[in-house]
Amino acid sequence: MTQNNRTLLIAGNWKMNNDVQAAATLADELVAALDGVDNGVEVLVCPPTIDLTTVAAKLDGSAIKLGAQNVYWEAAGAYTGESSCDMLKSAGCTYCIIGHSERRDYFHETDEDQNKKAKALVAAGLVPVFCCGEPLEVREAGTYVEHVVAQVKAGLEGLEIADPAQLVVAYEPIWAIGTGMTATADDAQEVCAAVREALADLFGAELASGIRVLYGGSAKPGNIAELTAKPDVDGALVGGASLKAADFSQMVVKSAE
Repeated sequence: MTQNNRTLLIAGNWKMNNDVQAAATLADELVAALDGVDNGVEVLVCPPTIDLTTVAAKLDGSAIKLGAQNVYWEAAGAYTGESSCDMLKSAGCTYCIIGHSERRDYFHETDEDQNKKAKALVAAGLVPVFCCGEPLEVREAGTYVEHVVAQVKAGLEGLEIADPAQLVVAYEPIWAIGTGMTATADDAQEVCAAVREALADLFGAELASGIRVLYGGSAKPGNIAELTAKPDVDGALVGGASLKAADFSQMVVKSAE
């Protein structure tokens, strides 16, 4: 299914869950659950780094895409614990999440870090899934649009893309991640539309009109159709529900209804 000529994307962020065997099992379950589902929705899963090659083998021959949860911008060297773009590509990745609030909050990553990561990914031919979002105090202060737009502009400044498929942005209000609290579809549309305006400032209106903007934050089978019905919400970055094959596959189906 397309959204104003943009293909809907349902992406699963497994976060720090599933050892190699559990990841293999979940990948098998997802491939089986989505077998025969051909509604035009693109599906992406982002397992922990240690699971990438195992999951890539399980997804081989399916339409499900593989992404990583993090990357370092240098090509190689003494960066213990990090993975380069080429390493992710060699493991089968085509996407990579950057800028997630957990990376920003727990690991003190900055807008400048996200900018370096975005540029390295695009240069390597990988698609950044650039996350942005506001904490509860910013939402309650009413300055959440300005907050998110500032993150987008700082994180993507100077990025050069020639095709809207080279970038995905995910709006994730931090107060809704893993809390069971969900922004309403109207809330999501308000900020996703503002994100698209910020992308137009950065890349021009034509490119921005084709860049997919996802919603994340307690998205689940019960609310996905209402979210994707909004004109600027092009799918979801899914946390907890992506760890259950039945729930995640339902979201893929329901998003196109």
